[in-house]
Amino acid sequence: MKSMTIGQVAIQAGVGVETIRFYERRGLIEEPPRRDSGYREYPQEAVTRLRFIKHAQRLGFTLAEISELLSLRVDPNTSCADIKGLAEAKIADIEGRIQALEKMKSVLLDLNAQCGGRGSTSECPILEALETEECC
Repeated sequence: MKSMTIGQVAIQAGVGVETIRFYERRGLIEEPPRRDSGYREYPQEAVTRLRFIKHAQRLGFTLAEISELLSLRVDPNTSCADIKGLAEAKIADIEGRIQALEKMKSVLLDLNAQCGGRGSTSECPILEALETEECC
């Protein structure tokens, strides 16, 4: 199998070179061996792993959670049910964030409705509300 440079891997995976180096430092991908020239020699699997990481990030997984997923993937004692449990926990986390965002939106809509958009900032109901403890 043909090895690739870090630049080639970055292009194929759709990430930057610094992203690859960052993931190496975080232990998400292994630092590959170096050629005699000093260039890193990446296998094709590095592209697959980088794509996995990026897809998981787009679904809201943190790098720590992605590291756990990657570890579980190679653990022979891990079942699909274990991975499903992690996905369910992420769903619950996302639902909690959605509820928090909906509450923020509701409060902002209420504050915005109270403001006529006229007058000085010293009489702005939005700024006044942000100064009180009952606001949010």
